[in-house]
Amino acid sequence: MDRRNLVVDFAALAVCVVVMNPAWSGVGFHEWIGLAFFAAILVHCVLHVDWTADAISGIARRTSTARLGSFALAVLLVVSSAVAMVSGILISGAVLPALGLYADGYYFWDPLHAISAKVFLAVLIIHVVAHWKWLFGFFRRGKSGRIAGNRPKGDLDGSR
Repeated sequence: MDRRNLVVDFAALAVCVVVMNPAWSGVGFHEWIGLAFFAAILVHCVLHVDWTADAISGIARRTSTARLGSFALAVLLVVSSAVAMVSGILISGAVLPALGLYADGYYFWDPLHAISAKVFLAVLIIHVVAHWKWLFGFFRRGKSGRIAGNRPKGDLDGSR
């Protein structure tokens, strides 16, 4: 991972912090900034597509608990964020009406949105905690002048 990826990741995390608490900003802003979070997640996924390919091929070659756990966390993050975003759009009171749209099923989508957002937050916290050593090492290497981001292909947690 290079500094550009890290900047995108931290930007996505900052937007996530704002999105995850609509009481701070109001529901309307929560919905619009949620669309920005969707865009940030798409950029994050595009920047990490090589990681995904390495992870899948690495799991196929040799399965380790760390590799499988890291991949499972990534899958849970993608699924929970996708469910939260789709359900959030479908219960929207600002974005959908602004586009002239309406979706039925509020009493299904609203609880699904709340549950998936909470699952996403829990898995995101686990993901950050699972990578704290790597993050600390990344910043430490960056301060010492060594080139950051050089790790073997297939190394999911950056600990090698």
